Amino acid sequence: MNISRIFILRPIMTTLVMVSILIVGLVAYRALPVSELPTVDFPTIRVSANLAGARPETMAAAVATVLEREFATIGGIDSMTSRRPLRRRPATCPRT
Repeated sequence: MNISRIFILRPIMTTLVMVSILIVGLVAYRALPVSELPTVDFPTIRVSANLAGARPETMAAAVATVLEREFATIGGIDSMTSRRPLRRRPATCPRT
């Protein structure tokens, strides 16, 4: 006997089998341990440069620009931010 013939001849059994598969699937889906937004800690590189007696313009031209140009050649860096406080030049580069 063909398997499809069994399901054609017994429509109530077919409906019960389909409903039971649906209920088992819904229960299994709700039991899955999946997190929508996992906790991720992105690696960060922080560099601080200090040039004693230098003016902020000198730090920007001689140190900060060179550092930013060199960091731009590193693969895997998606973004780079920097601040220019007096006489000190940190550059933060998050890697993903």
